[in-house]
Amino acid sequence: MMTPEKEKEKEQDQVVVDAGMKRYRNGEIWEFEDDLGVSDGDNGVLLGLDGGTTSTVCICMPMIPFSHSQLHSLPTLARAVAGCSNHNSVGEIAARETIEQVMADALSKCGSKRSSVRAVCLAVSGVNHPTDQQRILNWLRDIFPSHVRLYVLNDAVAALSSGTMGKLHGCVLISGTGSIAYGFTEDGKEARAAGAGPVLGDWGSAYGIAAKALTAVVRAYDGRGPSTMLASSILQKLGLSSAEEIIGWTYADPSWARIAALVPVVVICAEAGDEVANNILLESVQELASSVKAVVNRLGLSGQGGACSWCGMVSMEFFHERMSSQG
Repeated sequence: MMTPEKEKEKEQDQVVVDAGMKRYRNGEIWEFEDDLGVSDGDNGVLLGLDGGTTSTVCICMPMIPFSHSQLHSLPTLARAVAGCSNHNSVGEIAARETIEQVMADALSKCGSKRSSVRAVCLAVSGVNHPTDQQRILNWLRDIFPSHVRLYVLNDAVAALSSGTMGKLHGCVLISGTGSIAYGFTEDGKEARAAGAGPVLGDWGSAYGIAAKALTAVVRAYDGRGPSTMLASSILQKLGLSSAEEIIGWTYADPSWARIAALVPVVVICAEAGDEVANNILLESVQELASSVKAVVNRLGLSGQGGACSWCGMVSMEFFHERMSSQG
């Protein structure tokens, strides 16, 4: 469950996001550069962006040498937050707006301009094919001077390296709004499982769990499924009076993050003993475990000593215990 402090932080971030997108659409996104003087010959800055379906974070760092021992305490000049940057979820135009806006906000906060940027690394969900990489690289080339080095990766690559101190060896499992398992061998071979979006089966994800919960409520209402605590709990959460209203609520704005936000309700019902909710979560854990096993088997990672990092929802105690029991 999200603490009151986290709820407040999330609300504050949303205010910043809304204000930033208003500036973007008014053509004011890079106006702050006009107020900055000519670069004084500093070493420049780096931009690192972690983009997902729920939120996008950009960090601005100084371009300085660092050692392996410094990875936990690298200096940060600025941090900016924006909304969804997965083009498969919100479309190319909105995704590009978000990416450009969050980078501009980070640079503005630390008093730097695009000419000071030396390299940009984007780790973004929805980058599933070289054509996805090329599309986003083209966006970046339109934004930054030609001297800037540009890198575009799936966000799972960044998640793995964050858990291995930068070493790309092992397997990472991410389960947030979407889900993906991604792995690398020491000699550079890679494989992935899941991560194909809700239509093609991210059933271990928050979206998958919430979609099954909504379906269970509708099935219980019309007599095709067992009664469940999910019905009253979800209706209360959404401020609705009947299960019939769920249909209108769902299709009024079927964005992935909006649906996925219902997961805490499912967890509460499962912990209270609701069999339907518990089965939904058990199925999601089995899906996540099968994704990890698929990657490990394809790459022969078992026994290699590589790390397995868990990110997002699977870091919660409820999921962590059940994932551990899957072997």
